[in-house]
Amino acid sequence: MPDLEPFRGLRYDSGAVRITDVIAPPYDVVGSADRTRLASRSAGNAILVELPEPDLAGGLDRYAVASALLSRWRANGLLVPDKVPALYPYRMTTRDGRTTTGVIGALVLGEPGADDILPHEQTMPKPRSDRLDLLRATRVNTSPIWGLSLATGLSATLQLVGDPVADAVDDDGVRHQLWVMDDAAAIEALRQVFAGAPVVIADGHHRYETALAYRRERRAAAGDAPGPYDAVMALIVELSDDQLHVDPIHRTVSGLDPGFDAVAAFGGWFDLVRAGPTNERTLGALADTPSMALVTADSSYMLFPKPESYEAAGSELDSSLVELVLADVGHHELTYRNSRDEALRAVTAGDADLAVLLRPVTVDQIAEWAGERRKMPPKTSYFSPKPRTGMVFRSLED
Repeated sequence: MPDLEPFRGLRYDSGAVRITDVIAPPYDVVGSADRTRLASRSAGNAILVELPEPDLAGGLDRYAVASALLSRWRANGLLVPDKVPALYPYRMTTRDGRTTTGVIGALVLGEPGADDILPHEQTMPKPRSDRLDLLRATRVNTSPIWGLSLATGLSATLQLVGDPVADAVDDDGVRHQLWVMDDAAAIEALRQVFAGAPVVIADGHHRYETALAYRRERRAAAGDAPGPYDAVMALIVELSDDQLHVDPIHRTVSGLDPGFDAVAAFGGWFDLVRAGPTNERTLGALADTPSMALVTADSSYMLFPKPESYEAAGSELDSSLVELVLADVGHHELTYRNSRDEALRAVTAGDADLAVLLRPVTVDQIAEWAGERRKMPPKTSYFSPKPRTGMVFRSLED
């Protein structure tokens, strides 16, 4: 059974800083310009430990810098540990009023696919040494992974008592609020509900695998003794339509041969309906259709999968269908785009030969695949809004 444990959170003193000035997006969606902007807001911004830079003058590598900063912030009272272990209800509210409410706790580690902790997607090859080196140096979970609980009623069990202890608005206008749940009976009631169903890792697969590697190291050094390294900080949200907003991750393709015929390539697996030339009017109309779309520099098309394509792909997912086409196009470079506008700009600016606009997967599809212990193709879904680094940290030494 999955297990979510309370922990003594390490939190910013809201009397010393504005929480809005010190929170940051997850490390893997922050570019260099974003990092500079966030760091300029406050000398205590979480990005300084989430994405540290070396101190060449002081002879410290980036991980030693992060460790030193966390120690300094604790020493000067900028970060204060809670007195007792707690769970942390967390709510995100978008500008249009959509809310996602979950709870941050210490998720006890189990090998992915076992112990009812299930991976959601196949992961891309990616160096994990960076996150592991950061964890070794700081012994702090700086940002939560995101898990989806299949336990019905988890949201109803959450208690948002009193005022939030942290309340901030990010650059996208999303409001982030954090509460402290330290009542023993309330904690136990939530843990009992959570333990009744599997949890799916929605975001943070690499950080989860990093936590597993760190646990193996620490267990080996401690004679296999248990410790705080047996868990990782996680935001758990109930897998339900009213709690989740799932966007697609689109594809752009570049580096194709000059004579490549996109219509012929996609025509093997899709029926194509030309929407018009690639201009603002056509692209605006495509945004209102429920179909997949192919966009080239000259023309745009709606894509309708042929019946036999689903069988060949082995699934009904758009990402699987696109893989059928790309498997036969020869040399190309594939880029994943988190927004439709980003994908279209790449084509119109000449940075990509074509874009394929996908439809979002549904909550029912996620639950079905999780129940069958199947992994979706890489970069199938984009969960939003993203929880912020800095709402609460988890020290592995408290």
